[in-house]
Amino acid sequence: MEDTDLHALMARLELLISRVEQLNRQNALLIAQEKTWREERAHLIEKNEIARHKVESMISRLKALEQDS
Repeated sequence: MEDTDLHALMARLELLISRVEQLNRQNALLIAQEKTWREERAHLIEKNEIARHKVESMISRLKALEQDS
């Protein structure tokens, strides 16, 4: 293998290594974002359940008031 071929191969390897490192950083960022979105989703589901229970409770109280009248 000639010196120029070896240098070209080394340059390509360095580019590949750089690209792999970039993709690893992007992957880590995407994983962190997914975790944040999953936590936010769980929080919103919990708030929705609380609101649903409150509405159901208000409806029950209104029905009870209506029956008392």
